[in-house]
Amino acid sequence: MNIIYSMLKKKTILQQKLDFEVEKRNCFDELCHERPDPIMIAKKYNDEYIGLICALFAYGNVKLIVKFLDSLNFDLLNCDETTIKKELEGKYYRFQTNDDIVAIFIALGKLKKETTLEKLFLLGYKKNSDVLEGIDTIITKVKELHPYSSKGYDFFFGTPFKRDKNNTIKHQGNSPYKRYNMFLRWMVRDDNIDLGLWKENVSSKDLILPLDTHTFKISQNLGLLKRTIYDLESAILITRELQRFDKNDPIKYDFALYRIGQEKLVL
Repeated sequence: MNIIYSMLKKKTILQQKLDFEVEKRNCFDELCHERPDPIMIAKKYNDEYIGLICALFAYGNVKLIVKFLDSLNFDLLNCDETTIKKELEGKYYRFQTNDDIVAIFIALGKLKKETTLEKLFLLGYKKNSDVLEGIDTIITKVKELHPYSSKGYDFFFGTPFKRDKNNTIKHQGNSPYKRYNMFLRWMVRDDNIDLGLWKENVSSKDLILPLDTHTFKISQNLGLLKRTIYDLESAILITRELQRFDKNDPIKYDFALYRIGQEKLVL
């Protein structure tokens, strides 16, 4: 009985500390050039397609990410392929060559002419309120519309989820799909950090933690995760722990966890 009480008390203290960090960081001043984040660029435009580009380029050094994103002309999403190739000549970023950057804009330009990302996502999500199915629908559609393939292009968009013999998405054996889950956080949640562009059709309670190396390590240190494997299963397990703190909005803790790990804070 004492052990159970001790565990409950410990979780209550942890929740209080995390809630404090969430409240402290839920302000416009948290996003600045001294503490940059890719969402800074997405916020300048409040557009779901630009938001997806910002999220999917969000790997590597955060200052370089923001600098690169700030250099892009997102109006090219509405241009023809010849203009895209001309305007993006010489543009590259880490794994993405110039050809990859051009292909990314062409692919998303084609998709934008057909539908919104929200409508496309909902085709998968509505099957069982499963955000993973929604992500899979987006990836599959992009590959169908523009079947270009290279290391950089395939890394950027990712590949459809691995599935078991019953066609169910595997939790073990798939990566955390951090950048897509971060994009969904931006689109669905609405506060001083996130954009909240998708107002009604996707519930914040269904979101999955955008697990990166910072949140992975800090979650282990805080006792939110016992597994040592960095994968989709770990992202889901941490999300379930956070649901104990807020069942309707567990991913409100994501940005705070990321900052805690980034800043090497001790709670």
